[in-house]
Amino acid sequence: MELGEFERDNAGSCRLGSPVPELCRAGPCCLGIDEAGRGPVLGPMVYGVCYCPLAKQEELGALKMADSKTLTEAEREQLFGTLDGARDFVGWALHILSPNLISTSMQQRAKYNLNALSHDTAIGLIQHVLDAGVHVAEVFVDTVGPAEKYQEKLKRHFPELEVTVRPKADSLFPIVSAASICAKVARDRAVKNWTFLEDLGDVSVEYGSGYPNDPKTKEWLAQCLDPVFGYPQFVRFSWSTAQTILESKAVPVRWDDSEDDPAQKGTRSVLSFFARKESSKHQPHRFFHERKLETVTGL
Repeated sequence: MELGEFERDNAGSCRLGSPVPELCRAGPCCLGIDEAGRGPVLGPMVYGVCYCPLAKQEELGALKMADSKTLTEAEREQLFGTLDGARDFVGWALHILSPNLISTSMQQRAKYNLNALSHDTAIGLIQHVLDAGVHVAEVFVDTVGPAEKYQEKLKRHFPELEVTVRPKADSLFPIVSAASICAKVARDRAVKNWTFLEDLGDVSVEYGSGYPNDPKTKEWLAQCLDPVFGYPQFVRFSWSTAQTILESKAVPVRWDDSEDDPAQKGTRSVLSFFARKESSKHQPHRFFHERKLETVTGL
């Protein structure tokens, strides 16, 4: 599994995968979907899919895939090696979402929550595999949110596929277990080899598991905070754990108008450029009416 493309630019997202086995183009396949890193305040979230011919499900079962959360890192690496060694009938694909992308998506003006981001990523991966020529017939998904609603959503997008969405699907279906291992191995490697664009100075890179309730992670978050610039892009700054520390320890920012400053006498206020001229008959665009936005003439 080569993550070089993501490591060269870990501020956005990256999609990668294995070669498509010819058997997966020739006959109907099952496809499993799972994610790794949904809850941590540090590092990326990775969505993984794994697929194999329906006729090869017994061989897949013989690979002894298991829910990645029940395995150690060494066991996951070993199982991924076994899975990757079965390239004649097994394929996989990943979509890595950086912490920066996750946080900026969640905090944009039009709300885009983590469930919606997860659903769209899964839909994108299914389409990616279909576009690659894989003959997908059945899809098994570990649910995000209510399983029935998620299943209906996927069926609307892919009416030709048989879709099954279940809680704990990674422990019920071997193909989802395989996807879980691919996603978790990719996240483990991305976190371990993370390249910080920021200068952390003397701050240790021992940041623990990345989960909000990990004492080592909490300690690292407190240490790496810059009071002006906040956190490095490794941190999901939209998480409440990070927000709480920012609000209590970061420097508050005020945006004041400087029209009363003697040194700025004669300089037009920034707000004056947005003031409405009373004589103007121009009506604001409906964009402003729909959002109940009005021109500001003073603070």
